[in-house]
Amino acid sequence: MLFILFVSVIAVNRITMTHKVYLAFHFIMMLWPLGHFAIKLTDFPDVQLFFINLSFVALGMLGPGWLFFVFFLTNRSIQLKWSRIALYISPAVLCVAAALWNPDRLFMSSVRDNYMDRLYGPLFWVLVLVQFAYLFIAMMNMFHALKTVNSVNQKKQLATALIGMFVLTGFGLLDVLVNVLLSEWIPIIPGLLSSGILLSDLCFVFAIYRYGVFDILSMAQRDIIEHMTTGVIVVDENDKVLEVNRGATPLVQVTKGDTFEMEKFLAPLQVQGEVYEFLYRYNHHPYERLQMEFSLQENSGRHVSIQISPVLDNRRTLLGRIITFHDVSELRKLVVEMNRKNEALHERNLELISIQEELFRVNQKLEQMAVTDGLTGCYNRRYLMQQLEHEVLLNMRYQIPFAIFLFDIDHFKQINDKYGHLVGDEVIRSTANIVRSMLRRTDILARYGGEEFTVYLPHTNREQSELLAEKIMLAVGENLVDAGLDKVHITISMGVLSESSENLKINDPKEYLREVFASADSALYKAKNGGRNRVVMAR
Repeated sequence: MLFILFVSVIAVNRITMTHKVYLAFHFIMMLWPLGHFAIKLTDFPDVQLFFINLSFVALGMLGPGWLFFVFFLTNRSIQLKWSRIALYISPAVLCVAAALWNPDRLFMSSVRDNYMDRLYGPLFWVLVLVQFAYLFIAMMNMFHALKTVNSVNQKKQLATALIGMFVLTGFGLLDVLVNVLLSEWIPIIPGLLSSGILLSDLCFVFAIYRYGVFDILSMAQRDIIEHMTTGVIVVDENDKVLEVNRGATPLVQVTKGDTFEMEKFLAPLQVQGEVYEFLYRYNHHPYERLQMEFSLQENSGRHVSIQISPVLDNRRTLLGRIITFHDVSELRKLVVEMNRKNEALHERNLELISIQEELFRVNQKLEQMAVTDGLTGCYNRRYLMQQLEHEVLLNMRYQIPFAIFLFDIDHFKQINDKYGHLVGDEVIRSTANIVRSMLRRTDILARYGGEEFTVYLPHTNREQSELLAEKIMLAVGENLVDAGLDKVHITISMGVLSESSENLKINDPKEYLREVFASADSALYKAKNGGRNRVVMAR
């Protein structure tokens, strides 16, 4: 009953797995001195055989217990799969079975039906060699761990446990040497191995409770994971659940030892993204980190992000995977709200762009209205003079020839008085269109005032300007404008000034232009006085 209470306290008390493994190992170590003590309390051979077998069972399990305890002590217990445990323990089990069976007394025999004195056979030495092999493997693991760990505290812990292993190994060798091999020549020294077990156990206890900081950290990490709102599931390489916290229970109904099936878990959920690609990478690329978002079927407003992270050892071997579930509902709401505001801002920007384009078109129209004549669409006098100030300077610098036409419509006042202003406006508009059709894109046609127009022609010499002026005059003369039942015949008089720009010196462009237009106006005056419908070249 005391033993049952002892086990129940260990099972339910809040201690680390390392402590639990140590206590199990401690219990095995107690059986050796217990059997040797109990054998002295009876003279019955069968009872003595039971206790001595109990001692050798404990001795046979001492080696695997050492090895398993070292795995936990070096924080590599995750490597202890059931297949490996069976492999590690099988030699010891076979040796214990041989000791209990004791065929033909090949393991042990009593002296005069008293097991206080015993003779050992070859199976005993197999048991001894197997136990020392276990100790050797355990010590090699301890040496390897000492080289790889970085924590000074953990190094001290491992070093203290290693000293205990050397103590136990030394006392075990001394016991075999003195009490077995040399028992015929020197007296038996009882309790050698038991003393070694006690001394090594003291080293283990000191290592656990003096330097066992990483156990405290493990307990703290387990508490943190257990109380996290984020769901956490730890699975091994075969998707067997090793750990699951409270945060995962509302989403996944699994417990330790179950197999987590990702396909079955995702089947009823509303998954966002490529679920088939996610499952393919989950099944065929276990070394990759994965992430996907899904919404709960019963509540579409709740969104959860699932993340998969591999757990690898120092050789990049897959040991398992950590699956975490993050509730991103609030983040999703913020994203949706932000997208909605962005769409509203986008629509507002489109409206502003539309307004801006409309303002641009209005400004263009206003600029055009500011430089053009509303009736004919020609440039106005103000624009013409601004352009000519710039053009004459370029013509002077690069010696570019140019010409100026100044013309007006003959007898326009009589047309206005006889047919009215509407017919007069049509006469002006029609004349401007005919002249414009005969000009180049680089030429400038401007309404100078009333029925009077001006044409500026860059890169035009005297012969070209005279020929073009005659063509324009003839084209206008062929034009007839409807005036009700009558047809109005239109003619123009034109003064032309041609400038070669050679050796041209201009100090004041405005003064020069006044002189140019005065010369062109004088030529126009001569054309009118000479009978109209003609071209006069200014000197």
